[in-house]
Amino acid sequence: MNDKIRDLLNQLALVEEDLRQALHEQETRVFFQIKGKRVEFEHSISAMHKQLKTGFFRWLIKNRPQNLITGPIIYGMVFPLVMLDLCVSFYQAVCFPIYQVAKVKRSDYIVLDRQHLDYLNFIEKFHCTYCAYGAGLIAYVGEIIARTEQYFCPIKHARKIVGTHSRYSHFLAYGDAEEYEKRLEAFRIALADKPAPDSQP
Repeated sequence: MNDKIRDLLNQLALVEEDLRQALHEQETRVFFQIKGKRVEFEHSISAMHKQLKTGFFRWLIKNRPQNLITGPIIYGMVFPLVMLDLCVSFYQAVCFPIYQVAKVKRSDYIVLDRQHLDYLNFIEKFHCTYCAYGAGLIAYVGEIIARTEQYFCPIKHARKIVGTHSRYSHFLAYGDAEEYEKRLEAFRIALADKPAPDSQP
């Protein structure tokens, strides 16, 4: 990867982070404040949320039948999800210290805060908690795998692929054997000191 492309990627990562931060600050100024583990809305907004909440029986009548029928299949996925969570967390706890790779902080990815929304009934809150766990878990696992790939094989594919992780754009060009031999150790060292994607070698 030439210096110009590396600089552009680093600038892009910084702009994306600034945008995320600005959007979050705007939301918290307008709608809510985070106090410890709680999320609190202004009193008027909280009162409006309670008025908009759909009661359980009304929600049950309005709900699409296919959602109720497929419920057991969706919630049956909790077993492989929890198993994945346990296995990958165990792998990280044991292997990352050996590789000297900074651990992925689970709480940065699995965020359960939708239960503070008063416009959701208890079933909707349960659904939202499950979705937040599943989506957050996949992101958490994805970052662990991304760091593992950077440690062992930071090489791009010859074919274009969809859905690459944030580290992939910094990987070495496919077939560049000389750079691989020169820079593999630098990729590994970066994982211990600077795990953020915008700090790749």
